[in-house]
Amino acid sequence: MKPILLQGHERSITQIKYNREGDLLFTVAKDPIVNVWYSVNGERLGTYMGHTGAVWCVDADWDTKHVLTGSADNSCRLWDCETGKQLALLKTNSAVRTCGFDFGGNIIMFSTDKQMGYQCFVSFFDLRDPSQIDSNEPYMKIPCNDSKITSAVWGPLGECIIAGHEGGELNQYSAKSGEVLVNVKEHSRQINDIQLSRDMTMFVTASKDNTAKLFDSTTLEHQKTFRTERPVNSAALSPNYDHVVLGGGQEAMDVTTTSTRIGKFEARAVPGAYGGSQARGPVIATAAGLRPSHSNSGSEPRLRPTPQLMAMPDP
Repeated sequence: MKPILLQGHERSITQIKYNREGDLLFTVAKDPIVNVWYSVNGERLGTYMGHTGAVWCVDADWDTKHVLTGSADNSCRLWDCETGKQLALLKTNSAVRTCGFDFGGNIIMFSTDKQMGYQCFVSFFDLRDPSQIDSNEPYMKIPCNDSKITSAVWGPLGECIIAGHEGGELNQYSAKSGEVLVNVKEHSRQINDIQLSRDMTMFVTASKDNTAKLFDSTTLEHQKTFRTERPVNSAALSPNYDHVVLGGGQEAMDVTTTSTRIGKFEARAVPGAYGGSQARGPVIATAAGLRPSHSNSGSEPRLRPTPQLMAMPDP
C-alpha cells in the first residue's frame, strides 16, 4: 500500500483516535486545531475550531455523534461530529489532560493537570442533565492527592475508569461513588498511555520504565510484559490481529541530532501472546484501528497511512 501523507496541523501531534467503526480518524496537536479525516483515503472531512491552546486529548462516542476534546486552554469542549458545532464548554482551573465518553455516550469524564497551585481532579458530567453543563458543576469530582493522572480510559460498560499516574500506579475508580476499586503498581515510572482492546476485556499500558504491559480490565491483573531498550511512549492492541504495537524511544527534542536507530526512536509490532519484534519504524506513539492506519516519524505534524498500524509524535 502506498503511504498517504496527511498534513493538517502546524505543531506536533498529541493524540490520534479512530471512531468505533474505524472509518474516521480524529487528530489533535499542540496547536488549537482538531481535525477529522476519512481513514480510507486520507481526505480531511473537517475541522473543529474553538480552542485557544494546545489540545491534549480527543474522543468520539459510540455512534460518532459527538466529539470530546480537552485542551491547555483550561477547557473541555463537546462538539457535534457532523456539523462541527460546539455544544458545550466546560471550564477548568488547569489544562485538561485526558477525556472520554462512557460506553453509552451519556457520561463524560476528564482529568486536569496538577499545576499553578491547583490539584489534579477527575470530573464526571452526565450529558442528560443540562443543569450540570450550564452550571459547570460535575455530578462527581475525584481528587488525586498524590501523583497526577497522565492517561485514563473508561472501563467495561462504563462502570469505572482506569487511570495511569505519574508515579506508575494504576487505579480503577468507580464511576458512581468515586472510590478506588483496585490499585496496582506494576510500573516504576510514569504511565504515558493506556489503550483498551476492542472488546474492552484487556488494556495495554506504555511507561517510561521501558516496558509495556497487558492487564485484565476488570481485575487489573497483570498478564504480560513487553520489554524494550527505551521508554515506551504509547502502545495499542490491534482489533484485527493478535498483535501489540509499541512506539517510543528518545525524547523528541533529541530526534534531529541523533540517528533514529541509535536512539531507539521506533515502533515495534509484537505478537500479543509470545512477544518478539516483528516490525520496526521510526515513530513515537501508536494506536490501532479497523481501517488502514497511520505512522509518523519525528515531531512533524504529519501522518502517513500504513497497512495496519497507526502512530503519532510524543506530546
